[in-house]
Amino acid sequence: MAGLDKRVSTYEEALAGLTDGMTVLAGGFGLCGIPENLIAEIRRRGVKDLTVVSNNCGVDGFGLGVLLEDRQVRKMIASYVGENALFEQQLLNGELEVELTPQGTLAEKMRAGGAGIPAFYTATGYGTPVAEGKEVREIDGRHYILEHAIRGDFAIVKGWKADHFGNVMYRHTAQNFNPLAATAGKITVVEVEEIVEPGELEPSQIHTPGIYVDRIIQGSFEKRIEKRTLRD
Repeated sequence: MAGLDKRVSTYEEALAGLTDGMTVLAGGFGLCGIPENLIAEIRRRGVKDLTVVSNNCGVDGFGLGVLLEDRQVRKMIASYVGENALFEQQLLNGELEVELTPQGTLAEKMRAGGAGIPAFYTATGYGTPVAEGKEVREIDGRHYILEHAIRGDFAIVKGWKADHFGNVMYRHTAQNFNPLAATAGKITVVEVEEIVEPGELEPSQIHTPGIYVDRIIQGSFEKRIEKRTLRD
């Protein structure tokens, strides 16, 4: 994108340049704050052999789960399998390469990628299979493993409001992995519920500055509930 106006009018334009074999960072946690329409566009485009980095992989038939149905994902980097039976099935059958990563470590990998930090040491995972094959260092009597930052060819993000310049606000719990993913994509695409005029957003309430954002699009959202619990 050129210039300060980051708005695009179609989802096809929003994901222009996405091709087979790329790495895609996806915001969201469960079904909260997921870029559902951008995910649907990835499915429509039919790109294959993707590496997808996200906290989890949606549910069967919705969110990132739809990309598993068409075998578009080669590798999934996530913190847990979640409520997705197809994800579990493909993992156990060896059809999907999965790199399970502690949740805080996954968040820090994205944050570090966006901050230009190539790697960091963490105690999380030491002495477990997470540490296998990784450099270990003892610091002040405690062991740490070296984790490498994550960058993506594309980052797909769900925001609440944005202005033309790409400054983004998230609503409540949607401030999960979205702000982290937004900083770590070579091309960051944000879909929002509302695009407002520049100057309408209170500067102190902006979560992702527009300097990180390449394209924004306004969409409509289903907002499903991942797991409904009822109380008598």
